[in-house]
Amino acid sequence: MAALRGLAVTPHVAQHTTKRASALDRRTTRHPGYEVSQRRLKRIEEIFGWLKTVGLLRKTRHRGVARVGWMFTFGLAVYNLVRLRTLAAQPT
Repeated sequence: MAALRGLAVTPHVAQHTTKRASALDRRTTRHPGYEVSQRRLKRIEEIFGWLKTVGLLRKTRHRGVARVGWMFTFGLAVYNLVRLRTLAAQPT
């Protein structure tokens, strides 16, 4: 953390709030940008969780960067289609 602060970079890592003291103090968590980045991080982590559970990427069946990359791209395309279905069903 000190090295990041020395470079004038604000670390936006998750704050550990249970059972022990967190390495992040109020200097980082008090800014509105920290809350926004944590919400966006959760959205990204949800996608990777979906890819692992539903998208069959927990244990790949293929070897090689090209084939695994293709499976990753295909899994993301399916995720987007499922998400579009959900978004289209919402009333405006």
